[in-house]
Amino acid sequence: MWRSAGRRGTEIPFRLDGVVRIDDTPVHRAIREALANCLVNTDFYLPRGVVIKKDRDSIIMKMFNLIGIGEHAGSGVPDIYSVWEHQGWIAPEVTEEYSPDRTILKLVFMENENVKKSAIKIGDKKSAITEERLKRILQYMDEKTEYRADELAEGIGLKSSRTRQLLNMLVEREVVEVLGKNKGRKYRKRE
Repeated sequence: MWRSAGRRGTEIPFRLDGVVRIDDTPVHRAIREALANCLVNTDFYLPRGVVIKKDRDSIIMKMFNLIGIGEHAGSGVPDIYSVWEHQGWIAPEVTEEYSPDRTILKLVFMENENVKKSAIKIGDKKSAITEERLKRILQYMDEKTEYRADELAEGIGLKSSRTRQLLNMLVEREVVEVLGKNKGRKYRKRE
């Protein structure tokens, strides 16, 4: 097992099978794809070559060649965009320049604030839904009655597994108490 230094002091595990790297991350694969595209699509008959610039938070690859942007849309390029989106990073940037002819791919390793804000909104919405479901359970329960999770699930219209998760939250908040263990477990609203 080998480890390579990652961003901000983290270590990223990988191992070699001969000369093939195994168990690397989607980010590693995306960067390798971008580098391979640079090398494969470069016109080596021109006097210029490939330039790869590594900044603290980005990599810029300049491909000095005569290809158009459409030829970059190979099977690996959508994967690069997908990986960056999944990481919540700023989307890859592709630009074309002329004289000299080149295509520039910029991969930024920084959070996309717009994605972060929408994730917070989605999280807030999920939190509001969860709170509403917790209230619904408490409204359904009578203080003097003991309930099985599947009875409550049926009564409020949720799956048993989700109802158990919500009941555990109510137990942690000390609003509901647990009676019994395992299959005989029941829940009662605290007085």
